[in-house]
Amino acid sequence: MKKKTGFLLLFVCMLLTGACGKRKEEAENIVQVYYVSNSETKVEMHSHVMEADTSEKALKELMECLATNPEKLEYKAPFSMGFQVRSYKLEEGNLQIDVDEAYKELAPITEILVRAAVVRTLTQLPEVKLVMVTVEGTPLLDKKENAVGWMNAEQFIDNDGNEINTYEEARIRLYFADESGMKLIAADREKHYSTNTPLERFVVEELIAGPSGRVEGLYPSVNPNTKIVSVMTKDGICYVNLDENFLAVVNNVSTDVSVYAIVNSLAELSNINKVQILINGEVPSSLPTSTFERNLDIVTTVDK
Repeated sequence: MKKKTGFLLLFVCMLLTGACGKRKEEAENIVQVYYVSNSETKVEMHSHVMEADTSEKALKELMECLATNPEKLEYKAPFSMGFQVRSYKLEEGNLQIDVDEAYKELAPITEILVRAAVVRTLTQLPEVKLVMVTVEGTPLLDKKENAVGWMNAEQFIDNDGNEINTYEEARIRLYFADESGMKLIAADREKHYSTNTPLERFVVEELIAGPSGRVEGLYPSVNPNTKIVSVMTKDGICYVNLDENFLAVVNNVSTDVSVYAIVNSLAELSNINKVQILINGEVPSSLPTSTFERNLDIVTTVDK
């Protein structure tokens, strides 16, 4: 009797161990696949148990998931939204996805959500570090005609748990040049911006775009050909990395005025105390210092 009881207990333990092992194995193979809502205002993640046993098959499996609509009818697969994936190639952690021309027909909000869903899904694979989207071999451009380039999951802010909200209204204060190009004039601007973009970058983008034209006496304070390399903030210092076009003087606006246009505009944000201007990752020798603080002495008002 004792032998039978012992054997039964051993058998039950083996079953439980096997079940636990299976559950653990399934948990380790779970990834989150991101889909776009039918309203095209957010993305939502759904758990998926991977079946692939190699990294190559895993990438193919997730690409298929991104092209297959989920059972929940209120969400759409990002690769089933009117364009076709022509090819994809993974080299040294960089995944390039080439799509056809129909991709350009996506609305701006939808296009950002598609990118967010694709990047956040695929970078869960340990082999995929960065993702780039090209349109028939040509680099994808944003609405400012800047190359979107390589993306990772951290570039897309995850709000309210599962949702990635696309746009919210921001009120910012920008500093543009006066007619002489020697002074700055403050102008408030209310505009919806993508929460997938840091507010600091949005401020710099709006400065480069120039005044709206609705207020007379305002002139561009930053060379409109300037390209943003990166914008990031750490410990109260905002590091603004621009290309060499920033140093080219336009409309009699000196580099000094352009620098303080950026510094004063960013210093209006509560989390920024100082700004460092970089040109292609280096501090330019033409600037008197590497880090700048707000300068209100250079600010004037519009002549009435």
